[in-house]
Amino acid sequence: MKFFETLKNVWNIEELRNRILLTLGLLLVYRFGAQVVLPGIDADQLASFAGNFDDGGIGGLLNAFTGGAFANASVFALGIMPYISASIVVQLMQIAVPYLQKLQKEGESGRKKINQITRWLTIGICLVQAPSYLAGLPAMGVPAEAFILGQTPMFYISSTIILVTGTIFAMWLGEKISDKGIGNGISILIMVGIIARLPQSFAQEFASRVIESNGGLIMILIELVIWFVIIMASIMLVMAVRKIPVQYARRTASGGYEKNLFGARQFIPLKLNASGVMPIIFAQAIMFVPSAVASLSDSEFAQSIQANFSDIFGLWYNIVFSALIIVFTYFYTAITVPTNKMADDLKRSGGFIPGIKPGTDTADLLDRIMSQITFPGSLFLAFIAIFPAFAVKLIGIQQGWALFYGGTSLLIMVGVAIDTMQQVNSYLLNRHYDGLMKSGKNRKQVA
Repeated sequence: MKFFETLKNVWNIEELRNRILLTLGLLLVYRFGAQVVLPGIDADQLASFAGNFDDGGIGGLLNAFTGGAFANASVFALGIMPYISASIVVQLMQIAVPYLQKLQKEGESGRKKINQITRWLTIGICLVQAPSYLAGLPAMGVPAEAFILGQTPMFYISSTIILVTGTIFAMWLGEKISDKGIGNGISILIMVGIIARLPQSFAQEFASRVIESNGGLIMILIELVIWFVIIMASIMLVMAVRKIPVQYARRTASGGYEKNLFGARQFIPLKLNASGVMPIIFAQAIMFVPSAVASLSDSEFAQSIQANFSDIFGLWYNIVFSALIIVFTYFYTAITVPTNKMADDLKRSGGFIPGIKPGTDTADLLDRIMSQITFPGSLFLAFIAIFPAFAVKLIGIQQGWALFYGGTSLLIMVGVAIDTMQQVNSYLLNRHYDGLMKSGKNRKQVA
């Protein structure tokens, strides 16, 4: 009853209700577009092609992020990933390019220019990925009969334009959700694409266990319990912070600062996993390279490398994958958590960490603490990233269903769900309702 009362309170807030309905409407448009096959391709011939991605390999991973659009050869086949790639490139370039550093300091106007640069870079990436995707369709299993008008230059040009337009439209949908809807639009599009594959993957696992008598309902129950535990662990990883106590000096009547026990005491929250899912995305991008390079050679050693790095559930793949995640966690944390800037801002605002001098000593302390908490955070992140391999090898879970037991898919779903709930929660609290984790009753306004 408390849950339904909370939903009623959410519905009673007109602005929040309109934002949720708009978000659901735009997501429906995105899911509809994922089913629209490119002109010139026979949809009936794609059944066997789509089946190639049910084994959870690298192709299955790409298909999961696009919600099945990759296997459907749809207008949204590239999904929103080119925009994510462009955002990562621009973010890394802000470290080395003075012009981007200057834009970053200009506030809202600079942010708009950086977004515009990201959009143009997205188009450039799409112009490379779209022809590669079209050219690779026959190699990935699309029969020649599926190409109604043949693989002519006109087909490649028109389909490339459609694929680029599809990605730009998906990017526009994400930005509209962020501006007019609820939650981070780009992240929600990725999450919806991942969740779209969940029912089919679970149905295949259920059929394997129950219908084929491979463990029965008891194994399904055990798998669901393990899945629940992994979700809880992922939530802990996303939410965990180390609180650094901060004392603020009280401003006196003369305008100066007086450091005493009556100053405001607050905390600097340093996240255990400050880099989010970015180390996994970086590592996965690198893991595609050995297999692609090895495919250029016919030697026995090259074929062995290709075999090992094409199996995302294999031993060597996951050893190298976890090592790269740990390295990239330190790298991305170092460039996204500016401890020197944090120390300077703290000093300007009249704050200090008890027992530590403001300025350089504070920056050194924050940097040391970040290094200490990043190590267990990176190990935890690497473990969750490679847990699908344990699920496949030790428990015998179907590979498609195992992708939801960790890695980028699960962390994205958890992170987006928490972020969206926090935004809804803020609307409830601002309208004098208890939050989502409360009873949902009206809160008394304080006169």
